Amino acid sequence: MRITEVGAGTIGVSWTTLLALHGHDVVVTDPRDDLAEVVAAGVRQFAPSLDADPEALLARVRCEPDLESAVAGAEVVQEQGPEDLDLKRSLFARIGAAAPAATPLLTSTSGLMPTDIARDLDDGVAARLLVAHPFNPPHLLPLVEIVAGDRTSRAALDAAAEFLRSVGKDPVELHKEVSGFVANRLQSALFREAVSLVRDGVVSPAELDRVVTGSLGPRWATGGPFLSFHLGGGPGGLRHMLDHLGPGMARRWADLGNPTLDADTVEHLSTATEQAYGDDYAALTTDRDRAETAVLSARTTPRRNNQEATR
Repeated sequence: MRITEVGAGTIGVSWTTLLALHGHDVVVTDPRDDLAEVVAAGVRQFAPSLDADPEALLARVRCEPDLESAVAGAEVVQEQGPEDLDLKRSLFARIGAAAPAATPLLTSTSGLMPTDIARDLDDGVAARLLVAHPFNPPHLLPLVEIVAGDRTSRAALDAAAEFLRSVGKDPVELHKEVSGFVANRLQSALFREAVSLVRDGVVSPAELDRVVTGSLGPRWATGGPFLSFHLGGGPGGLRHMLDHLGPGMARRWADLGNPTLDADTVEHLSTATEQAYGDDYAALTTDRDRAETAVLSARTTPRRNNQEATR
């Protein structure tokens, strides 16, 4: 299968690595002058976490600076350019005109609405456009949030989900458009309180990370918030949990922080985090990928398999 990746940033190269691993021919397009070097460096960085030979993966990858040439003949197009609405509208107008008429057009936007992106597109192109938002790094984490615009066809959604499952992803289709989608809204809510606790001197960034990785992280990696509280309620489940602990939880909602990311807060958070972890991006990324691979390998999946059977 021939896949075109539009954009050679971190997300695009991560997707490229995963798709090449699954045997696809990948064309990467980006106007940057150092396109081939960036793609090669990224694949070589990400391949070890997949136990893959980077040179074998790169043999399936071709770089093409010209957008129209890159999408011609593509069976799937994935776009991950800057979060600029006008730019995405322009890109998809060009992609829609040059790509085959049946090709699903996926955008990895982290918050823009597909209806807004497709506003000026012909109906036939808008019908094939949808959000397929991965969670970083997409070469490892299974989630992809699928979001339809008001003119996206059911056939395009189904084709995108089938494609994503074929490369090991767990596509979750949102029932409506919402800014930031689901995972980023949850992440933003937790990070807002994290910023408040650090800013108020309750804990340092490194200490807060230890709290999460020693409690919520492993709990949510295996169950998520609703299943965790359902089990926390004992035999009575979530209903018992909310009856007995819900009032206290609601009182804490009223006490949660509402910080602003002013210059002093940004400086405090950034300096403390840099002091805790350093700034060696490559080493930190390698450590993250190794740890996340171990967590994902340790998870059991019968519940997900059962869900797949009901689709």
